[in-house]
Amino acid sequence: MTHSLRIVFAIALAAVASGRANAQGVVTQRILSLPLAKAIAEGAIAECRSKGFHTSVVVVDRSGQPMVLLRDEQAGPETPDMARRKAYTARVFRIPTLDFQKRTMEPQFAAQRNATDVLALGGGVPIKIGEDTIGAVGSSGSSQNNDDECAKAGIAKVADQLK
Repeated sequence: MTHSLRIVFAIALAAVASGRANAQGVVTQRILSLPLAKAIAEGAIAECRSKGFHTSVVVVDRSGQPMVLLRDEQAGPETPDMARRKAYTARVFRIPTLDFQKRTMEPQFAAQRNATDVLALGGGVPIKIGEDTIGAVGSSGSSQNNDDECAKAGIAKVADQLK
């Protein structure tokens, strides 16, 4: 066997051993649990309440579908849908919606704002384990910066479980 052929064979063997050679096999994903989603939502709404804001909070899963919706009894009627759309936007684009808002002010990204259910307002934050986005949380009912802080506070409540 030539030296080059041995190297190719060794690389192929390593790929098979690591499971990467079979790209059509089973895919393992981390999934946001309902108890964790509830804890994030409760943490976010508690943070906003502590600041005197009446908000709605939505946590979406890795596919952008709602898992938890909490609405303060004095939150406005528009806040649940806005929180859902902020969470969806943060999940789909995998960045906080304040960053998405800034990025889409550039002409080459502006059309992203027109996608269904996207909302370019602060208050949506992705939920990540490392670089893997497993969901997002959206808060609506205060200022964009306060909504962002409340969403981050919800995630911070469970940070030790996101490793």
